[in-house]
Order: sequence, then C-alpha cells, then structure tokens
Amino acid sequence: MFEALVVEKDEDGKTHAGVQELEEDRLPDGEVTVAVEYSTLNYKDGLCIGPGGGLVRDYPHVPGIDFAGTVERSDDDRYAPGDKVVLTGWRVGEAHWGGFAQKARVKADWLVPLPETLTTRQAMAVGTAGFTAMLAVQALEDQGLRPGGGKPVLVTGASGGVGSVAVAILSHLGYEVAAVTGRPENEAYLTDLGASQIVPREELAETVKRPLEAERWAGCVDAVGGAMLARVLGQIAYGGSVAAVGLAGGSDLPAKNIPFLLRGVNLLGIDSVMQPYDNRVRAWQRVATDLPMDKLEAMVEPATLKDLPNLGARILEGKVKGRVLVDIASGM
Repeated sequence: MFEALVVEKDEDGKTHAGVQELEEDRLPDGEVTVAVEYSTLNYKDGLCIGPGGGLVRDYPHVPGIDFAGTVERSDDDRYAPGDKVVLTGWRVGEAHWGGFAQKARVKADWLVPLPETLTTRQAMAVGTAGFTAMLAVQALEDQGLRPGGGKPVLVTGASGGVGSVAVAILSHLGYEVAAVTGRPENEAYLTDLGASQIVPREELAETVKRPLEAERWAGCVDAVGGAMLARVLGQIAYGGSVAAVGLAGGSDLPAKNIPFLLRGVNLLGIDSVMQPYDNRVRAWQRVATDLPMDKLEAMVEPATLKDLPNLGARILEGKVKGRVLVDIASGM
C-alpha cells in the first residue's frame, strides 16, 4: 500500500481531492517503478487539483507534474534499483499518474539520472519551475547573452517559482538582474536572491503605442506574457533575446514586429514538457553547478500531501511565493 493524493469526479461533474491509500497494482503501465521522495506544486498542479480538474481527462487521477526519488524496479537496462532519478514533463501528472504519490510507474525515457551532487530534496526544490528557468537561461546564453554587457537582465513574475530561480541563477552567474513584481512585500526576498533592481509591475503593465522604446534590458526571462511581454520586446537592447516561459498575463501578444526587424530581437519559446533527453541532462547538470543552494533553500515552502488541496487553490490565486516542496515519503 502507498499514500497518494487522488482527484475524483462525482456524478454531478464536481471534482474533489484527498489523500488515499492505494494498492501498487493501481499504478499505470511503465518500465520503471520509483519510490517517490519529493515533489513540488506547480500552476498546472493547481489546475488539476482544483474544481473542474483542469487538465485531467480520466479519473481517478494522481496529479504532480514532477518528482524525484529512488528506483525500486526497472525493466530497462538504463536504470537499476537504488538509482536516484528525477522526472519533469511528458504530461505526467496530467495524462499519466504523477508525483503526488509515494510510488510512481513511468516510461524509462521520461527519467533523467539525478546529478551526484544533488539530493532528491534539492532536485525538487528546483523542480519543473527551476528546470524551466535553467532552460531559459541556457537559451539566452545560446543566443549570445553574457555578463557584463552594461544592461541588466529582466525577470518578470520574479516572485514565482520560475522567476525566483531565474533571479538566483542569473545573479550567481554574474549578471545584473532587474526583478519585476507586483507585490512590494516581496522586494526584500528578491534582493536576497540577487536582484539588484526591483521594477514595480505597473511600470511595465501599461501598453504604449510606440513599438520601440529606450534599450533598457540585455535580455529577459518572461513568465508573464500578454501586454507586459509586448512592452518588454520594445525595450530589449539590439540583438537581445526574450525567453518566454509563461502566460500568467494572458496568451494574446499585442505587439508589433518592429523590434524583430529593426533591433534584431529574438523571442525564444521555452518548453519544458517535451525537451529532448540530452538537453534535460545538460540543464540538470547546470542546475547542479550554477544554482546556489543557499538561495534555493530561501525559496522553499515545505508541505505534505494533505496540504496540497489548499495550496493548489493558493497557487491559482497567485498567492504562492517561491517553491512549494512536497515531502512525499513522509506521507500525510
């Protein structure tokens, strides 16, 4: 038997989530069975836990789009019992039972060996959000971003999971970081993570008619999208790039193409769900070297399985700061 957060739908179409004990034969098909030690709470998880079930199509369902733990059984030669592994993406926690359970069974192709210098707890303090932040930094640097360019790198939605880790990574790498937040009470938190400049959200939220403004930013990790992304594109320095990782501000992009044509600005889409294996390994190796673990610990809000229904509602309301780290092994 193992404990899991299970989302069920009743005859009236309403969903509800609660911790249950399940038999191991309830697990879905897969080559590798993992004893899950830690998971995290992400926006997608909030959607799956909340009323209506969000991204879930089949019930009952176990959410949790990422997890880290120890291999118990494997039918694949790449993994053996005792191996430490991490999983993010591949629609686990959406279409496939996920990490909010003490056991998970998944395809071997979806797993990544955990770098030796990372614990499973640290891996999930990073989680999907931190993994996505690292992918964004990699993409910006692949397009030529380097420290010391004279202009700061902007991070929008900086108090959230992706933004918090992006601020810490960029600062650790020597970049000057400007952090956008709509919550003044989080300014000290962002400064402690390494932000040298705090930008009030309202300063960038207003749409302007000018397609180009003064060149303010060397690059940007954008977790907001919408009108703010459109505004930021017109402020990026010549040849700079924006890594788009989220759409908290909406999926519409009310922008002109002038920044792309006259300043050579690049808009880079960051997908963490279907990332190729080699790039996943590369990102996790860089997390192990480029993310200061003391800064990571400052982002963590601990939780257990029983806390998740309430936290799922909070993350949808934008009331979760940093990273929610779920101790799965300890159960309720």
